[in-house]
Amino acid sequence: MLGLLLRRAGFSLLSLVIVTSALFVLTRAIPDSPARIVLGQDATQAQLTQFEHDHGLDRPVLAQYAAWVDRLVVHGDLGTSFITGLPTGPQIRATLPVTLEFVVVAFLFSCGLSILAGTLSALLRDTPLDYGVRLVAVVGVSVPGFWLALVLIMGFAVDRDWFPPGGVQPWSAGIATHLDSIVLPTFCLAIFYMAVLSRMTRSSMLDVLDQDYMRTARATGLAPWRVLVYALRNALVPVVTIAGMSFGYMFGWALVIEAVFNIDGLSRALLTAIQQRDFVLVQGVVMVFTFIFILANLIADLTNAWLNPRLAAVRP
Repeated sequence: MLGLLLRRAGFSLLSLVIVTSALFVLTRAIPDSPARIVLGQDATQAQLTQFEHDHGLDRPVLAQYAAWVDRLVVHGDLGTSFITGLPTGPQIRATLPVTLEFVVVAFLFSCGLSILAGTLSALLRDTPLDYGVRLVAVVGVSVPGFWLALVLIMGFAVDRDWFPPGGVQPWSAGIATHLDSIVLPTFCLAIFYMAVLSRMTRSSMLDVLDQDYMRTARATGLAPWRVLVYALRNALVPVVTIAGMSFGYMFGWALVIEAVFNIDGLSRALLTAIQQRDFVLVQGVVMVFTFIFILANLIADLTNAWLNPRLAAVRP
């Protein structure tokens, strides 16, 4: 297990370096300079040149990247925004909990419900329950998230006033009020991944239940619940892998959900930074998302090694 952890940690660090360096190069390949956005269209070339010199934008990209990594590793500084002139670290720390909360809730909801639905669908194959789960999965994969969000706002916030149409209420407003404000965005975020994971769980369970060792387990007289646990432990390996990736992908989908529900989260901050050409904030937010994505996949690998110890001995 320790060897697997070290290998995955090394690969994760390499992935983080590749993603951040590629992002650094791509953001600076954009023709428009932040100086033009900050100083306006009437700024002279001398003013633009002076701005770029003051902020190190006239240095080679490799030198800029090395300076950024040095500030990040040594001082924990994500840099200062060219647009607002404020440090990006406090803004990320202020908006990350908002996005992280409803992403985690959506992830737990989708995983729990999809594993339950997929398992029952496999055990009760070709029954009305199986057909219903498969139908819901197809609808969940097919319906666009932004359209579903608008429909839910119209049906449950505008017409019936059951939930707020947008925004996230703080915990200080009351637990019930806060939870009501995240129900709709959480459901919109979870429905797609619930559909994907339920189909994966069903397929994996059917494959495991047809194996010879499962027929042997049933023939030896093991209790049905022990056979089910045995089957789940083997069937969940591919499901956990997809779930780990899905957790990272949810932050990308959260960008659309936060925009529709007017949620001031980190994904929406990324969208605003892209529109404003705020390179420093884009780098910081993408680095945070990349780190979360890599960490989620590392946890998924360790979980799979626990479910199937043979995987810990296999080199990537």
